[in-house]
Amino acid sequence: MRLLVLLFLAALLAAPVARASDRHPTQAELEGEVMCPVCGTTLDQSDSPAAQQIKRVIARRIAAGDTKNEIEDRLVANYGDAILAAPPHHGFGLLAWWLPVVGITAAAVLVGAGAWRWSRVREPAAPAAPLDPAVERRVDDELRRYES
Repeated sequence: MRLLVLLFLAALLAAPVARASDRHPTQAELEGEVMCPVCGTTLDQSDSPAAQQIKRVIARRIAAGDTKNEIEDRLVANYGDAILAAPPHHGFGLLAWWLPVVGITAAAVLVGAGAWRWSRVREPAAPAAPLDPAVERRVDDELRRYES
C-alpha cells in the first residue's frame, strides 16, 4: 500500500515537469519529432536545405516563446501532417497507435489459448499389453545369450 502511495506521489510530482516540456520545448526535442520533407528522416538526422530552414523556424518560434503544440501546429499548417514523425492522436492516425497494441494483444491471447489447448489435449499413453509368456521367455533367453 505504501508503494502505491509513493508511486502516486511520484507521478504527481512528475506531471509539472512533463507540462513544462510542452510549454518550453528544446530545439533537440522538436528536431527528433519533425520530419524533413525532402529526405524523409527526422530533422536531427538531415542536412538538407529544407531541414535547415525548418530548424531555423523552430529556433525562432522557441525564442518567441511558442509552446511545442503551437510550433507543431504551425508546421502542420505549412507542410501537412506528414511533417510530424509520429501520427496524430486523432482520426485515422489513431489506427497507427492502436493497431500494434490490438495485434500484440490478439497474438498473445491466441498463443496462450493454443498453449492451454495443447497442454489439455494430450491423450494418456495406452497401457502396454502384457507380453505373451512364450515371447517373454524367448526375450529372456536372447538377453542371457547376449550377456554371456
